[in-house]
Amino acid sequence: MDTEGPRVQDDPDIKVMMAGSTLRKVKSRSWKKQRHFRLLEDGLTIWYKSRWAGMGHTTFSITELEAVREGHQSEVLLSIAEEYAADLCFTLVFHGRQGNLDLVADSPGEARAWIQGVRKLIHKAETMDEKERLDQWVWDWFHKADKNKDGKMNFKEVRKLLKMMNVEMNEEHALHLFTMADKSESGALEIEQFVHFYKMLTQRDEVWKVFQDYSGDGEKLMLDELEIFLRLEQQEGDKSCRHAQELIDRYEPSESAKKQGAMSFDGFQMYLCSQEGSIFNPELRDLHQDMSQPLSHYFISSSHNTYLLEDQLRGQSSLEAYIKALKRGCRCVEVDCWDGSDGDPIVYHGHTLTSKILFRDVISTLKEYAFKVSQFPVILSLENHCSVEQQTVMAKHLTQILGDTLLTTLLDGQVPQQLPSPQELKGKILLKAKKIGGPGGSLDDTLTDEVSDDEETANSDAETLSSDEPPVNHNAKKSKSKLSRELSDLVVYCKSVHFHGFEHSRLHAKCYEMSSFSESKAKKLAKEAGTHFVQHNTRQLSRIYPSGLRTDSSNYNPQDMWNVGCQIVALNFQKAGLEMDLNDGLFRQNGCCGFVLKPLFMRDANTLFSPEKPEERQGKPLRLSIQVISAQQLPKVNQKEGSIVDPLVRVEIYGVPQDQAREETSHINNNGFNPVWNETLNFVIRSPELALVRFEVEDHDKASRNDFIGQFTLPFTCIQAGYRHINLLSRDGTAIPPASVFINISISELT
Repeated sequence: MDTEGPRVQDDPDIKVMMAGSTLRKVKSRSWKKQRHFRLLEDGLTIWYKSRWAGMGHTTFSITELEAVREGHQSEVLLSIAEEYAADLCFTLVFHGRQGNLDLVADSPGEARAWIQGVRKLIHKAETMDEKERLDQWVWDWFHKADKNKDGKMNFKEVRKLLKMMNVEMNEEHALHLFTMADKSESGALEIEQFVHFYKMLTQRDEVWKVFQDYSGDGEKLMLDELEIFLRLEQQEGDKSCRHAQELIDRYEPSESAKKQGAMSFDGFQMYLCSQEGSIFNPELRDLHQDMSQPLSHYFISSSHNTYLLEDQLRGQSSLEAYIKALKRGCRCVEVDCWDGSDGDPIVYHGHTLTSKILFRDVISTLKEYAFKVSQFPVILSLENHCSVEQQTVMAKHLTQILGDTLLTTLLDGQVPQQLPSPQELKGKILLKAKKIGGPGGSLDDTLTDEVSDDEETANSDAETLSSDEPPVNHNAKKSKSKLSRELSDLVVYCKSVHFHGFEHSRLHAKCYEMSSFSESKAKKLAKEAGTHFVQHNTRQLSRIYPSGLRTDSSNYNPQDMWNVGCQIVALNFQKAGLEMDLNDGLFRQNGCCGFVLKPLFMRDANTLFSPEKPEERQGKPLRLSIQVISAQQLPKVNQKEGSIVDPLVRVEIYGVPQDQAREETSHINNNGFNPVWNETLNFVIRSPELALVRFEVEDHDKASRNDFIGQFTLPFTCIQAGYRHINLLSRDGTAIPPASVFINISISELT
């Protein structure tokens, strides 16, 4: 059962990792401490501790890692570059929002072994199939519970293990399963016997029941039976016949069943737990939308104050924050620029204690990471507080560092009637800032304007709605100051302008002019003039940003802004929670490329649609019925010995106001391992093209707020009907395998 097989264990780099190395963990120029690191026997867990005995140790799994960077490729390692050569240094980069681990080895050979070894293990973890993943999971538990490390597990150890695994089971039943698995009657289970025990423990009766409903002999599904299941339950229509054969070829482990053209229960369960059995339609995960429409016809994944890793008052400004946002598929990043003391512009949140980074370093980071996840354009939203001299320095950095990547001229030399498409702008970075004159160049020589972009001055416009403080007088700051000709000339399709009302923009605005709105201003406009806002957004880009009062980097609900077709809905990417779950959910489709085509009724300039009157879209409302059947292997929330979760499932709909809804199941006491609900939740969806569906699992607590266990959010239009699994994500949006929820979904027209 050694899931590693001989290959990985015998690899020389892995051998070095298993033997262990003393590496320096570096947090800053002054914080550098030696830690002993090694790879554990499971080939998946890295363990490290301080050299002093008695100090606690730390572990993390290879599955938590995204990549290894070699050399001085982090701000921390760059700061000590004088002290340690590049060939000793490397950085472990984690998924999600967890900080990097910067390490320095004693020799280049040792650094090399760790860099290559970790890369091989990441590759292996990413390419495991469902069965290998489950084997690995069982193997991990066995090692965790085998306290005396004799490769066997007695009943006492098994009982402890069940608690660790979130299973509340009466002693008698556990002993019964243990005795059945203990074939050799030795009073202890070896790994193979433990696998058998685990299989009995995780026997999915609710899946077995579905299998029995369609299997003639109760042993297997013949090809025609599987086809009927796909047609009736999974609502696959005409492709059921072809798909049934593909599923047998792909998921059936038994060769004899394959020869008969049949699927066993094991194969059926593997299919239901695979990507194809997932709630998210795999065909819509890939890039599939028309990318040749004007930019204004897409929702664009957008970040606010991208340079911050924490809050808006004292947080750290960091290049890593740009890397993390771009890796999440973000396509509009923000840079706050101020005069640097030595003539080189700096980036930070002005008038606060947030730390400062150099503008040119931000641009270099952008150059390196802009197109790693998506080929489509990146908009660089500039909030400019610099003097003319330093604006000219910014222009120089932009042109020198970005070169051809920066779009500085019209695509075809013609002043456009509509914005170019993501397809035409592939691989390009667009500057969004103030500009004098149109995109063909500047008109006069004085170039005076309010330099600062809208956010600084607009922060006062409606924020007092949510605050008791008097409006701030920004006029003192708004004295006319000069714009650098060089910087102005770099703005082509994203010219920042002040918003003078929908009527004014309908008559006078150019497609390349765009405005920024604070969340409260946008909400007010959406409520008072929804249809006008939707029409405005068919032609022009709108950027929305969080209230200046959100100093903790909290977010507003982006759905309200998408409902009126706003494209650039900027969120604090560093803040996990519901709002970023919705953003991740919307942009999980279309290859995670950061652009999602708006529904047809939001691209038509004469549309009458407004979120308050969704009946203006063509098409009947839909009924969404979700039977929540069961959940599997939910993680423990409370790590206290003996604590087991009491889970419930909540389903929330986000969309136009009439579609907003939430329903939840009852909670189940003391079972995070395999709770079964069999409860049905019903919803009516009037604007399915705008709806997002969020599944959240919580640990019920009658005395205080429920604890979050996991969630998954996806567009309604990406749901696959039928029996499906939902693989849950952590609060941070990273996978927590094998935690899942098993549901049966049906979608029909409301009659």
